[in-house]
Amino acid sequence: MIRWLGRNLLTVYALLAVGYLLLPVAVITVLSFNKPRGRQNTTWNEFSLDAWTNICRDQTICSAFGTSLRIGLIVTIVGTLLGTMLSFALIRYRFLGRTPANLVVFLPLATPEVILGASLLAFFLNLLLPLGFWTITIAHVMFTISFVVLIVNARLAGMDTRLEEAAMDLYATGLQTFRYVTLPLAAPGIAAAALLSFTLSFDDFIITNFNSGTTVTFPIYIWGAALRGIPPQVNVIATIVFAVSVLLVLLAMGLASSRRPRVRQ
Repeated sequence: MIRWLGRNLLTVYALLAVGYLLLPVAVITVLSFNKPRGRQNTTWNEFSLDAWTNICRDQTICSAFGTSLRIGLIVTIVGTLLGTMLSFALIRYRFLGRTPANLVVFLPLATPEVILGASLLAFFLNLLLPLGFWTITIAHVMFTISFVVLIVNARLAGMDTRLEEAAMDLYATGLQTFRYVTLPLAAPGIAAAALLSFTLSFDDFIITNFNSGTTVTFPIYIWGAALRGIPPQVNVIATIVFAVSVLLVLLAMGLASSRRPRVRQ
């Protein structure tokens, strides 16, 4: 037993670490099938499918969830596009002010969210912008760009520019080189940045709470519901979101493995 444990210590440690990380998800999944005795859905009472068959019993849940989805999709598209272009400029070109631009881009990563949210609130109030859907979206785009630049920078820094030079040597135009060589090579980093942008936007509470006005996103709804008792429908939606995320990861892994060249024996 000791000898086997010595050979598989790293595997055992990895399984324990993954199990520890997934334990809250398992608890949420189990409680989604619970029929709570009162308002608090924190202890097991009785197995029930009521929450799964009537997810939108409280229309506010689905409305808040839809709002978070719409904001997340807009932030993902805009933030990924702007962050990717900024990353290409910072990595591939030398221009006046490049170093200060790098510093400004990464400042949101080092700024506490409370300060960031309060600063954005003051900014929107000075511009007389009504707080709501679009102020949340603008705030999310602002801080997700930094994460996009960070991830795409790592991808671009590891790319071999000789492949692009070879394409241009073979009479490819700049647009053709970008479309058929640069973009496919950078695509995994851009896709990872887009997924992270959506996750950060969908999950954010602190900055959203400062700039939401009367708009209710899914995290804000959960925070408000926690004061009076979180309904099991919230656990159902969380379980569905987690299952979809796992399926997307498995799909990405399958596509990546299918594109790998097979070595002939």
